[in-house]
Parts: sequence; structure tokens; C-alpha cells
Amino acid sequence: MANESVDRRVRKTQKQLRQGLTELLEEKSAKNITVRELCQRVDINRGTFYLHYRDIFDLVDQIEKEMFEDFHNVLDKHPLKSLMAKPLPMLIDVFRFVSKNSDMCKVLIGENGDLTFINRLKDLVKNRCLDDWMKIFNTGKTKNFEYYYSFIVAGCIGLLQTWVESGLKESPEQMASLAEQMIMTGINVLK
Repeated sequence: MANESVDRRVRKTQKQLRQGLTELLEEKSAKNITVRELCQRVDINRGTFYLHYRDIFDLVDQIEKEMFEDFHNVLDKHPLKSLMAKPLPMLIDVFRFVSKNSDMCKVLIGENGDLTFINRLKDLVKNRCLDDWMKIFNTGKTKNFEYYYSFIVAGCIGLLQTWVESGLKESPEQMASLAEQMIMTGINVLK
């Protein structure tokens, strides 16, 4: 029973810190945020912060790692063969993930975002999809695959940014359907 209350308090503190960090990242970059400023924002003392994190960058890094792992899990739920026939279910899961984490996604891929995080996501998608698509289509047009990948990933990130910044007005299902149409139209370059 004691462990449950400690775990609950820890989760509550981490949630407060994440929310406060998100608010501050909307205003400025992580390098300009101090531990004192964050702790004042969420009304906890600095000692509590240091029980969980070394500094602001450690907090950002841990949030990014958690989100990256969760995103990876979303992709892993969808085998490649199903993606070739119909990528919509995976795209719906991706857009639901972004919707659920819209506060952090907005700041990570926004103006004060982390380019390293975006590049890690691009690499994950590349490793997960592009190599497999090259095997499936096996046309020998390696350059077309690289161009297609760059176009689709940049477009999808732009689509996500616009959706998040405009307040998630459309449902994840609507956005996934739009993304699927764009991806499947572009895939003709690989044939």
C-alpha cells in the first residue's frame, strides 16, 4: 500500500513537471529554462525536482525517450505486410498518439522544438518502412526510394505540425485518412 501512494505522488510530480515544462517550452527553448523557474511554475521545491532529474535537459531527454519508445510501440503493432495493403490503421494509431500527447508534440516539433528528436523519428520511420518497401517493390530505383522517403516524412511531419498548431480540429481518423491518400498517391513513383 505504501508503494502505491509513493508511486502516485511520483507520477503526480512528474506530470506537473511535464506540464510546466510544456508551458515554458511554448515560450522559449529548453536552454533558456531554469530549474527554479520550472519549480515556481508548478509549485514544487527544487529538491523534489532533483530527486527525479539532474537538470532541465535530463527532464526533456527522459520525456523524449518515453515518447520515442511509445511511438516505436505504435509502429511495432502494425506488421509491414498490412501496411502495404492499407496503412490507415497504423496512421490512425499514429495520429491518436499525437493527439494524446499533443502538448508535448507541439513543443517538440514546434518553433522551440528539438531537431534531434525529429531526426530520431525520421530515422525510426526510415528503418521501419523504407528498407522493407525497397524489398517489396524491388525496382532497383534506390534513389527514388530515398526521395520518396524524404518527401513523405517531411510531409507527414508538416501535416502533424499544422494539425497540432491549429488545435487538432480534425479527428485523428480524418487526418490519418488524409495522410494515407497522400502517401498512397506518392507511392506510384516506386512502381
